[in-house]
Amino acid sequence: MNVNQQPPIASPYGQPQPGYGQPNYAPLGGGYPGPYGPYNGPATAYQPGAPPQGYCTYASFPSKAVAANPVSALSSPLDLGSARAPPTSVPPPVSTPQAYSQYAQGDIQNGPPSMDHSMAQPAHRPPVSQLYSQGAMNLSGPQPSYPQQYGVQPPMQQVTNQMSGMQIGSGPLTSAGPGYAPPPSSQPPISAAYSAAAPPSYTQAPPPVSGSPSQPPPPSEPAAPQPYYSGPPPSHQQPFPSSSPYSGPPPSSQPRAPAVSQQQSFPPGPPPPAQQPFPNSAPPPVSRASYFGPPPPIQHSFPPRGHPPSSQPGPFPPTFAPPAQYPAPQPPSQPGPPPFHSGPPPQGPMPPPSMSQQQANHLPPGPIQQPPMQQPPQPGMQGGYPPQQNGAFGQPVGPQTGYAGPQYPGQQNYGAGPAPAPAQKRLDPDSIPSPQASELPAVQKSRHRIDPDAVPSPIQVIEDDRANKSSEPFTTGVKGQTPPLVTTNFQVKDQGNASPRFIRCTAYNMPCTADMAKQSQVPLAAVIKPLAVLPPDETLPYIVDHGEAGPIRCNRCKAYMCPYMQFIEGGRRFQCGFCSCVTEVPPHYFQHLDHTGKRVDCYDRPELSLGSYEFVATVDYCKNNKLPQPPAFVFFIDVSYNAVKSGMVNIVCQELKTLLDYLPRENPEADSVVRVGFVTYNKVLHFYNVKSSLAQPQMMVVSDVSDMFLPLLDGFLVNVNDSRMVIESLLDQIPEMFEDTRETETVFGPVIQAGLEALKAADCAGKLFVFHSSLPIAEAPGKLKNREDKKLVGTDKEKSLFQPQSGFYSNLSKECVAQGCCVDLFLFPNQYVDVATLGVVPVSTGGSVYKYTYFQAETDREQFLNDLRRDVQKPMGFDAVMRVRTSTGIRATDFFGSFFMSNTTDVELAGLDCDKTVTVEFRHDDKLSEDTGALMQCAVLYTSCSGQRRLRVHNMAVNCCSQLADLYRNCETDTIINFISKYAYRSILNTPTKTVRDTMVNQCAQILACYRKNCASPSSAGQVSQSLSSPLGQLILPECMKLLPVYLNCVLKSDVLQPGADISLDDRAYLRQLLSCMDVSESHIFFYPRLLPLVKLDGGSLPMAVRNSEERLSKGGVYLLETGLHLFLWVGANAQQELLSNIFGTPTFSQIDPNMTSLPELDNPFSQRLREIIDSFRSQRSRYMKLMVVKQEDKAELIFKHYLCEDKSVSGGASYVDFLCHMHKEIRQLLS
Repeated sequence: MNVNQQPPIASPYGQPQPGYGQPNYAPLGGGYPGPYGPYNGPATAYQPGAPPQGYCTYASFPSKAVAANPVSALSSPLDLGSARAPPTSVPPPVSTPQAYSQYAQGDIQNGPPSMDHSMAQPAHRPPVSQLYSQGAMNLSGPQPSYPQQYGVQPPMQQVTNQMSGMQIGSGPLTSAGPGYAPPPSSQPPISAAYSAAAPPSYTQAPPPVSGSPSQPPPPSEPAAPQPYYSGPPPSHQQPFPSSSPYSGPPPSSQPRAPAVSQQQSFPPGPPPPAQQPFPNSAPPPVSRASYFGPPPPIQHSFPPRGHPPSSQPGPFPPTFAPPAQYPAPQPPSQPGPPPFHSGPPPQGPMPPPSMSQQQANHLPPGPIQQPPMQQPPQPGMQGGYPPQQNGAFGQPVGPQTGYAGPQYPGQQNYGAGPAPAPAQKRLDPDSIPSPQASELPAVQKSRHRIDPDAVPSPIQVIEDDRANKSSEPFTTGVKGQTPPLVTTNFQVKDQGNASPRFIRCTAYNMPCTADMAKQSQVPLAAVIKPLAVLPPDETLPYIVDHGEAGPIRCNRCKAYMCPYMQFIEGGRRFQCGFCSCVTEVPPHYFQHLDHTGKRVDCYDRPELSLGSYEFVATVDYCKNNKLPQPPAFVFFIDVSYNAVKSGMVNIVCQELKTLLDYLPRENPEADSVVRVGFVTYNKVLHFYNVKSSLAQPQMMVVSDVSDMFLPLLDGFLVNVNDSRMVIESLLDQIPEMFEDTRETETVFGPVIQAGLEALKAADCAGKLFVFHSSLPIAEAPGKLKNREDKKLVGTDKEKSLFQPQSGFYSNLSKECVAQGCCVDLFLFPNQYVDVATLGVVPVSTGGSVYKYTYFQAETDREQFLNDLRRDVQKPMGFDAVMRVRTSTGIRATDFFGSFFMSNTTDVELAGLDCDKTVTVEFRHDDKLSEDTGALMQCAVLYTSCSGQRRLRVHNMAVNCCSQLADLYRNCETDTIINFISKYAYRSILNTPTKTVRDTMVNQCAQILACYRKNCASPSSAGQVSQSLSSPLGQLILPECMKLLPVYLNCVLKSDVLQPGADISLDDRAYLRQLLSCMDVSESHIFFYPRLLPLVKLDGGSLPMAVRNSEERLSKGGVYLLETGLHLFLWVGANAQQELLSNIFGTPTFSQIDPNMTSLPELDNPFSQRLREIIDSFRSQRSRYMKLMVVKQEDKAELIFKHYLCEDKSVSGGASYVDFLCHMHKEIRQLLS
């Protein structure tokens, strides 16, 4: 189930010319040198190309084997209703009980724990609904639908012995799900069910026919509590509550059922009798608590069962399907399923397992839903389960194309999915069905739990995209193509549109009309990162110098020359692609046209053939028509008591001595032209004269902070190389001067004012680095009071806590932007400092806020210094203005990020660095045309760090569509989530948090409901209408938006929108400001962290990530979690001794120091590779991620679990599965 399965399309433009690889691109005599011969680059007018490779216009939903429906290729049906559609999984073998090796070298598994032979337990039902019999299965014809009674239950040993001959083979993978392969059918690709294909395979097999249960159900009376195992678990290891069946393919020699290419209808018959749940089946996890809602009128439930695992609260009731939907059970020819007893379920709600039960079991989480099954070791493996294809460890649960879901209190049942045609299926012990929707009366549906492995997996989507799109370069010449995901490593070839590293859009096919946009509710926005750093194998934007004449522009809309301009009249004029105005071509820019209407020098000029480039700006583009001075950096160091005692002052002063050699510069060979100045402060300010002619620095104190001024001009801002001796002397003296200070009060407003005055006096732009420790309570402008009030959290007044205390800092930031004074704030608080107010100036000036709560020199030094080094060295522009122009029909209406706007069009940034993004929302002001598409041009005017005024231009063309299906086919979920989260985080300034969350859920529901109503094929729901539920019983998601619910739920549960009791107001304000300028790759990892199992770290590739749930963690494993701001190393209590020795240098779990922030440098390949991975992760992020070691069952584990975002959160956030069901309920309400 791949998102954007087609590989990158070969561009119609051919290969770029070798001339583009030459670094010294400069005009000679008004033209460009000859080596840049023409190549088939971007056309000025895009012709519609061939459809993408791998895209089939006749793809359909899994409910039909073949259907001619182009829309359904977009969607993935997910049945949350009364009938659980048959699975598409290939089940595992069940063999004679084998001792399970928890400590297999190099392998981590999520399977059952080790057990003795004496502890073998019966094989529990796997999550499939396929009839099991020892002979070949016949799935091709209609099945009787009358209820079956079975003979006497055979002893478990007998069943186990019968299955023991079946082994796991190494047959091909099937596309039914993670680790499965497609049956050999000649069908065209059909729309993906909720489990993606193995990367090379794109064909989905139709699901198999539902069968009957073949596991022993309990008698009709409540079953006595029954332990999981026949004996107590071994003391060294707790049993896992459940495990998922193994996903490996069976041997090809196993009998296969014939493929059926048409959906079969089954003769109607009476529904099967009620079935009680199994006493030993795994109840649903605790973490999957229901989404809260109104209580149900009547809740029916089931007899208690023996010792549910601690992570799972209630029964797993199967649900019921109507007649004519699934075949009834077949009588087995071999001793098999025991008789079923029908009887009404007991009334009354099922009590959750008691705490004593949970504590007695004390079971760590395992994979989902299924009790443990013994597994024979595979050849070449030393024991344990191999990693699953979808990133989980242990036995994967077969994905289901449709399945029944949990019900919220008071909620209607979702209905049933279609009865899909039988698929080719190998005979395998996992064919033993679990009781499905077809086997229980309707009253038992309300507590059914969805198998988390059957819902869309972010890991699978990420892996599929990597497999499909990382091998070929992404060429930007084809208008409207969706780029690879941000998690995929890919190379970009610029052929007329900006690289996705500079611009990512929420939709690459814009709706033609405002009504269509309103109907779909898909946000139309672009996340723009104008100065993004490119990887070494990509060329930086070329710098074009047109001399004194400056860049060529449209006379009317002032758009800059770009590939969308059409030259006419033999090249003497050009027609603007944005406003259609015709403009004369200046004589010095004239060039003849070839037979296709293109200029003959088209491919010699970056502005005519590339999506991104830079112009050298003339004096007309400079402030006051005067060329700018090189920028300056001023360092303000808080020397109050807290700052000195924490060690911050000493660390800053020592670091600056070396850091000043790394000030930003364009030519690495030359010295930086950036000048520097130094100020210390508490409740007064100390300025330092570090003129090169002085033997010692001089200090001047300004105590009248109410009227700030600069006490010296000459000697304050100096060149580092000229004044190096004086600067180093000053930095050595500062810690000594203030080491005995008793001053605890600080100021903040006057500090910014002083820096602003210094830049004004030097007539230059620049950046202030402020190192600050406490709430500024000293008498001075900008004085603040402590307004932290936890009682306001969750009330309508909560929004006031995110707003600045006064307008002082807003006015100050306006002055800073006018001067080009950017502020970066490093906070070292031990208590509340009102980040919401202190952050106003950094956020408004394009700066950054860094926060180190309870800063300790020993543990936080590395993080702070790495952040400071990167902040000082990174490429940036100063005194910037950005404008986004669009073609007729749409316009930029809203902007998000760290900037200031004095009008509705110009985004003003005192500083713009390589990490900052500006997010732009577009709205219609007229109709768009499918023929011309929509164009946008982002132009940023800035001063480089060398003092040169430049214009960076990024161009983007997208398609337009009149069909909603085309819109839903070309969206990018990560960018949509980036935009929605920024919109929500800004909304909490004026709207109660609960209202913001409800609005987000409603918008998401409307997006998906519009797709369900207008794009999902009627056949995709199959014969749902025959069910007892409504035809809306199937949740169908667009293929490229199937992760929208899981990501949206992560945003809803984030600390800003749904804080836990331990999150401070400062932290929430900090995260809110931080997100406002995040790019898509950072927001992705921020909301859905990356969880890597540290198994075999051989070779250069990373181990496949697993999903963010506690159930994916193995007690015998070690995992690395990356959140974008933190790194956690989680160590299981039963981790192998060799693994611990390789990582920590100690063989025992108890000897690991949980306070370490860096791993010991051990001389073994595992340790070296792990440290390389950690360094690699850190290099990809804009902020240094501090490492935290978390031992299982340690108190720090609560922090770690907070980031497992598919689980229910402590603060009340729903689990992924519960939220998906809640979303389905919302969609059904909208559609009904």
